[in-house]
Amino acid sequence: MLTIPRAIHDDLIAHARADFPVEACGMLGGVDGAVSAIFRMANTDQSNEHFMMDPKEQFAVVKELRNRGLGMLAIYHSHPESPARPSEEDIRLALTPGVSCVIVSLAGAEPDVKAFRIADGVVEPEPIEIVE
Repeated sequence: MLTIPRAIHDDLIAHARADFPVEACGMLGGVDGAVSAIFRMANTDQSNEHFMMDPKEQFAVVKELRNRGLGMLAIYHSHPESPARPSEEDIRLALTPGVSCVIVSLAGAEPDVKAFRIADGVVEPEPIEIVE
């Protein structure tokens, strides 16, 4: 389970809306499933169907996580026009063991945020608890 503070949950949605119609992306950091940091990143592909993070930016975020004593808990991205479920590409590119996939969908009347664990092509929903 991921525990996400309301402010970070709201920031995920704000990032997705700000980058619309391009997929927003970034990382969530924390300890033992408790998210305490969000790192917005640029989608270098500038696409509404997939995302790519700059390796230099990724390295800088991983270094910052380490410096703050945090681990990478999730990689997040938005689906501007499709539901909050992993695409075939999301499943194929989920190569970081133990890291959740958080998807923010803007396809419905209200944003939908869901988390998944993906390992060896198998997708498992992961509960999210929003805390104040």
